[in-house]
Amino acid sequence: MRGAHSPITSRGRSRGVGVIAVALTAAAGLTSCGTPQSVGTEQDAAPAVAASTSHVSCGNPPVRLEKQDQAFLNQLAAADGTPLYKLSYSAAREALNKLQAGPVQMPAAEISQRSVPGGPTGPVTVHVVRPEGVTGDLPGIVYIHGGGWILGNFKTHERLVRQIATGSRSTVVFVDYSPSPEAQFPVPVEQAYTVAKWLASNGRTIGVDASHVAVAGDSVGGDMTAAVTLLAKQRGGPQFKKQVMMYPVTDAHFDTASYQRFAENCWLTSEAMKWFWKTYAPNAKDRENPIAAPLRATIAQLRGLPSALVITDSDVLFDEGTSYADKLKKAGVPTTATHYPAITHDFMMLNALSDTESDKKAVAEVTDALYTALHDGKARGHRASGGK
Repeated sequence: MRGAHSPITSRGRSRGVGVIAVALTAAAGLTSCGTPQSVGTEQDAAPAVAASTSHVSCGNPPVRLEKQDQAFLNQLAAADGTPLYKLSYSAAREALNKLQAGPVQMPAAEISQRSVPGGPTGPVTVHVVRPEGVTGDLPGIVYIHGGGWILGNFKTHERLVRQIATGSRSTVVFVDYSPSPEAQFPVPVEQAYTVAKWLASNGRTIGVDASHVAVAGDSVGGDMTAAVTLLAKQRGGPQFKKQVMMYPVTDAHFDTASYQRFAENCWLTSEAMKWFWKTYAPNAKDRENPIAAPLRATIAQLRGLPSALVITDSDVLFDEGTSYADKLKKAGVPTTATHYPAITHDFMMLNALSDTESDKKAVAEVTDALYTALHDGKARGHRASGGK
């Protein structure tokens, strides 16, 4: 029998929790509970989640969440802040920045920044993350971050990216794509594709073996991960050893059962997703394009794509993530789909949830899959979720 928090794997009116439903002061408070230590060392403490007298139920019917996640949602509800989609774009971005700014345990890594030429609107900035002390060429992972196309940056995702680099023994190339509404579809995904194409031709300049490259992303980054593989097939490259999509957006339809069940009180709300899509792809016709919504791709378009890992959780995106995994399988793409039922959206990115059982297992699953794909099928000899 599975434990309450065990993942399930297959192979072959919320008072404003709309992703960040807290005033900026409340968001800052959520990250002030850990022991103050410098970020980025093996000794750093993960942020604690303060207890709250409020209790919210995620899901109708509700799901039983891990205690830390439930406490996190309770605290957000108690803060009773402005829904994300009612904030200005700059205020929404600052809310996530503050939420992620507290002390958190991270594995050591070597980090540099560079500019990749050839993007649709000019050069694309990337952060290059290598495991500390490793010499020689390593496999490469193009990483595309989540945040509704509006939010997020290297700092909000740094812990997760370091964990992936260390756990997979690879160099992660983090794409600093232009956010919406400043840049809208298809600019961000074309920027990600530009980075992938550049890496395939210039990997050695940053110590990457360009014959061993994967692409990965979380949330809307999972959407763009799928899109980059579709573009690579259409345009004759680059070739990827693996695609990893963590709780991905794959469609712009909001009428699924999971959209109904998890519409409120589950961190990511249905109203927030509508706001994200309206900002990223204001032209409704664009939302039917498989490069924006990969679930719209035909079986023929999906055939021959790289093997896939799809992670889902208890959120509005569950059905479309599961449907995309099923469609990949029908197209003959080797696909593993794993559902983590006791946790909500963004759990792998959110520092407040970095010590949950679900996060530890998911990080291990993702890094194991990438290691095996990028190191010629070899299994990883140790299990280190990064910095623990």
